[in-house]
Amino acid sequence: MSTIKEIVKNESLEDIVTVFALLRSPPHLDMMIRRHNREAVQHGELEEAYTKLYEAGILVDGEKGLCIKGPNWKAPQFVIEKRYI
Repeated sequence: MSTIKEIVKNESLEDIVTVFALLRSPPHLDMMIRRHNREAVQHGELEEAYTKLYEAGILVDGEKGLCIKGPNWKAPQFVIEKRYI
């Protein structure tokens, strides 16, 4: 199983967006998640996750459709633990 597939299947949507929104624009992130866990983003959950993370100050707008770390950004536990490396 690929690392991305494992992350998408095992981690919360907010944690996935917290990390991958720094590297991928929303359309690419949507495709990545749908490829491995279609149920996770069927009813606008991705947009809700972005909204929640923006309101919490975890993500802020960056350049070229990417986000940057907001003042309240913290690495999700799966990154701290290096679970998928």
